[in-house]
Amino acid sequence: MKTAIAGVVVFLVTLPSIRATASPAWMHRGEPSQAEDRQLLQPPTESPNASAKNRTLKGGAIQTKPASAGSLRKQVFDDSIGGVAPQSGDFGIPSPDLDTDPMAQTTSVSQLSDVQPTDWAFQALQSLIERYRCIQGYPDGTFRGNRALTRYEFAAGLNACLERINEQVASAGEVISGDDLTALEQLQREFAAELATLQGRVENLELRTAELESQQFSPTAVLGGEAIFALTGGTGGEPPGEGENNLVFSYLARVGVVASFTGRDRLRLELSSGNFSDRGFANPESFNTDMALLSYQGGFRDRVVLDKLEYRFAVTDRAVVTFRPVGFSLSSVLTANSGYFDAGRGALSRFAEASPIFKIGSLDAGAGVDWLLSDRVRLQAAYGTRNSSSLTEGGGIAGADHSATGIQLLLKPTNNAIAGLTYVNAYAKDGRLDTFTGSFLADTGGFMDEPAQINAIGGSLQWRFHPNLTFGTWGAWMFTNSTVSDASATSTTYLFSLGYSDPFGRPGDLLALLVGQPPKLVDGTDLLLGEDPDTSLHFETFYRWRVSDRISITPGMMYITNPEHNANNEDIFIGTIRTTFRF
Repeated sequence: MKTAIAGVVVFLVTLPSIRATASPAWMHRGEPSQAEDRQLLQPPTESPNASAKNRTLKGGAIQTKPASAGSLRKQVFDDSIGGVAPQSGDFGIPSPDLDTDPMAQTTSVSQLSDVQPTDWAFQALQSLIERYRCIQGYPDGTFRGNRALTRYEFAAGLNACLERINEQVASAGEVISGDDLTALEQLQREFAAELATLQGRVENLELRTAELESQQFSPTAVLGGEAIFALTGGTGGEPPGEGENNLVFSYLARVGVVASFTGRDRLRLELSSGNFSDRGFANPESFNTDMALLSYQGGFRDRVVLDKLEYRFAVTDRAVVTFRPVGFSLSSVLTANSGYFDAGRGALSRFAEASPIFKIGSLDAGAGVDWLLSDRVRLQAAYGTRNSSSLTEGGGIAGADHSATGIQLLLKPTNNAIAGLTYVNAYAKDGRLDTFTGSFLADTGGFMDEPAQINAIGGSLQWRFHPNLTFGTWGAWMFTNSTVSDASATSTTYLFSLGYSDPFGRPGDLLALLVGQPPKLVDGTDLLLGEDPDTSLHFETFYRWRVSDRISITPGMMYITNPEHNANNEDIFIGTIRTTFRF
């Protein structure tokens, strides 16, 4: 056994232009894509019993050790809803010193306070350690916490010393004293049974490791995937649409590959396909509003497309840079700070999954940096454009007619709360927000249809006030000002959520209630279509039932009052059963 006592410690690490059609029905936009980055700051929404060791810097995700197959697999889809529940004041991540060995060398057995100095074996072990420097201990001066060593733990330490001494004799011809040989013989006799058991365990582990390595997809890349199947139906919505609805069966399938070349970087590629086309329930023949868009629908028309291409790397011990030429949104770098930002296991609607401020611009490529200022403070910045790969007018990085810059400060004031403050500065040639989450007037700036500068500010909070209960909220103000006239538009949005994790004593289950106002145009000047006349509220609830580690079933429903913020429109009700498979 070549490791230190206490066994083996393993550290796991883990849109193209989306358009929509909304009221009025004759003003057409394109179809939304499933290109948002479902990532989060590991918010305390999932089970409070979830492992706190599985930590990554999400929103700038870099593992702390060179990636193994198992650790990379967790990063193929790192969009889990509260996949890790941080219990400490470090944002759920270790210190980003990516080269620091978590085990520190101990040079004196007297520092290992769990070993009783009155035991005869302690004296022998102390002599061997101090002569041959053959055992590592934990930085806190213990073997395995504040308790006495078991015989197997002691035998593991003895075995480490035996191997260390053998190496020194073989490599340097070092001579072992008679007293040390006698002590070793006595210790070997005393712990013969334990040493034999440990040797058998090591051999079995080596065989299993070799088998896993021979069967893995690649030693440097890991393949993973997700398939979402949903049976969905709705009623109402006549107007703003025609109210024609059928029970539909849809799917969204994603396959991803993740690789790490140095342990301080991550390359991610994702292919997606789906059959929820024609904008689903947002189609003019159905409900004719973006408020009816679902989180798990994508306009792929059964085609397989490259949905994400990303490369991240650590530039310092506390800063991570992200480049994403395909499938970029501000949330690719700026942590959404929402426990429901997950197409397969989070909110059912596009609106409720995260603040629309992160969707401004309908971007498709960009870059950003995530900087851990301290264990409780993170600073994030991102810049993206639309039609980034086009050489025609309005395309490219410098000449894009839609672009956005976002800056966010994340704070963890207590171990059970995470707060965020976000600012977005964007430019749109047509004055549109293009978030596809609220009313047509809000998203198009009252159909301003002029070049405009957009300034948006938002805040978010997640607070676990009880081991099983998490309160969340976010809100945003979005200001659009024409650069060629006096036209202006102001829109607002907000949401409150309550998550009950592990209900009925079932780890991994989640019962959630979300209530909010989709983006609404509340004030404007010189706008062609004016402001939203009334207020629409979005009610959503679901129960995520964990069947296994890889399968979950989520029945849920949405109720939307006054669609398009118009009391003359009929309320909308949508119910669904979503099943998610991950591998």
